[in-house]
Amino acid sequence: MTERRRAKAVELGALGKEAARQLGWSGVGERTLGRMAAAYRERGPAGLIDGRRVGSPRGRRSVSSEVEEAIRAVHEQCLRRSRISMASRERLIHQYVREVFKDREVRVPHRTTLARVWKEWFGPGGARQRYVRSAAAVPAPAGVAVIALRPGQVVVLDSTPLPVKVLDDVFGTPITVHLTIALDAYTHSIVAFRLTPVAESSIEVAMLLRDVLSPLPMRLGWGETMAWPYPGVPAALVADLAGGPVAGLPFFCPEAITVDHGSAFKNHHLVQVARTLGVDVLPARAMRPTDKAACERAFAAIQSLLLELVPGWRGIDVADRGADPETDASWTVAEMEHLIASWIVAVWQNRRLDQHAPAWDPSGRHSPNTLFAAAAARDGIALEIPPPELYYELLPVHFVKVDVRRGVKVGGLWYGARSPALDPCRGVPGPRGGRHAGKWAVRRDPRDCRQVFIELDGTWHPLSWNGLPAEGTVPAFGDARIGEVLKEAARAGLRPRTDAELLPVLLDLLAEVTPVEGWPGRPEARKKAAARARELARARAAATDRPDARQPQVPAALPPGREVADAITEARMRRRRAGTGGARPTPAAPLGDSLAERRLYPAARPEPDLGGGEGQEESGDAAGPIEHGGSPG
Repeated sequence: MTERRRAKAVELGALGKEAARQLGWSGVGERTLGRMAAAYRERGPAGLIDGRRVGSPRGRRSVSSEVEEAIRAVHEQCLRRSRISMASRERLIHQYVREVFKDREVRVPHRTTLARVWKEWFGPGGARQRYVRSAAAVPAPAGVAVIALRPGQVVVLDSTPLPVKVLDDVFGTPITVHLTIALDAYTHSIVAFRLTPVAESSIEVAMLLRDVLSPLPMRLGWGETMAWPYPGVPAALVADLAGGPVAGLPFFCPEAITVDHGSAFKNHHLVQVARTLGVDVLPARAMRPTDKAACERAFAAIQSLLLELVPGWRGIDVADRGADPETDASWTVAEMEHLIASWIVAVWQNRRLDQHAPAWDPSGRHSPNTLFAAAAARDGIALEIPPPELYYELLPVHFVKVDVRRGVKVGGLWYGARSPALDPCRGVPGPRGGRHAGKWAVRRDPRDCRQVFIELDGTWHPLSWNGLPAEGTVPAFGDARIGEVLKEAARAGLRPRTDAELLPVLLDLLAEVTPVEGWPGRPEARKKAAARARELARARAAATDRPDARQPQVPAALPPGREVADAITEARMRRRRAGTGGARPTPAAPLGDSLAERRLYPAARPEPDLGGGEGQEESGDAAGPIEHGGSPG
């Protein structure tokens, strides 16, 4: 079939330009014939329609040149203003037409027509206003598509909360974990992934890139169908280089990685890791999911093909959530990690890619495994398996001086006081110059701070924390636990110079979270954890119910009857004595005394005696103030 298409393309190319243009076959080659054949199988004769021969839209008859000018002018204004509705845009269009084209009769279409034209010309407009302005300031080149030509050319990294509740490996409580994946843009292979119980950090991203370079070992329960399937490279050779059987998942050194602006991907540690691996970092534009469209689609596919079938699925919206997804959770973090790894190797890598056919075979049916095998047959596979020492090189580096007695201080703790490997460096300045002149480079894993690592004469030496006992082990602790240790030591008055004094504090803090009874594998772990949780809840409730000692105590009940009034009077007397020093205050004069000392109204003139008698005189005296407009009050 390929030879026949090639012969037909040569036959069409032999036609003259004018004849090919009249027949509609100009510019048709082998790839176009293959694409048309694939479209014919899916859509029938409608798939043979060549979109390049279909004329562009002629526009709308109701949108005249004046209205088009008004629409584009309003769009330019809307880029600078705050976001407004389509109704407001319509009013601005009417205002522009009315003020600019005064001498013409311009008919403005209806609002629905303007909305359709606006969407056709400028898109749906669902983005935030600040990102619309940034996109308009630097427009993307039209008609130019970025196409990956080989595996590892572009690897997309992204993270999302796993929409499935899983059980903690220690206490068995439902928790939410984060899923971080690395997706190859050419083959759409999920070459590495990580599950983290907390939000991912730069150390998880660094180890994720290390997993991209390393082959995936075969796990317990994986059959021969999940082993290394790629032809051209014997599985025995890869297993010999990797140190064991290898699963069917590509591994390579990426040339560039695309990341978003999350704190885990945008820090100095990741820049250091990319410089160590020789990888270019291509940050995606803010609020532009299209820059990582393949990774976003992969998350949606993982959700619909796998996670929706797992108990504990909590959905993507609170309104769509089940009755109690936390109770339904039955998979631990380790079991979920094994499930996702098995699904990627067995299902995702063998799943047909309907819309991601390569340019050299648009009509073929391909999966991530077949695309990688074809690329390996064409370009070969670089079997560059990283050495185990790459782990130390990807850790965050600290430049410190070596103390003669206590060793090195990293993150507030001292390491290597009893290490013989550090003896040649004690009191000796490091060979480094420049900004960190005279210092030694020490690497530390923030997830386990019990030891740090230093490279001397090409060999990595672990330096144990000075607070660790000579015999026995101490549970692992990270950066957050170190902060609690130092804070607790400062509160207790300890001098944080001898780390042996900090060991009891650390063990007490670890016992609150992971006591010995709660270690994995012990039968009483879940019972002890539930009892401890209930005890802490009851203690918190008691602290909430306990009254504050600084507040005045209120009697439980007030005495009834006359005793209430006596209690109030006694309280008033007590406050009065406290304010006057114990002397009895001078009582204030009654209000009527001040009124009796002076007359508020002028004296009434005596009226002649008309013989009315004593009663008449009393009546006249009483009416006197009313005649002058006074008031008895």
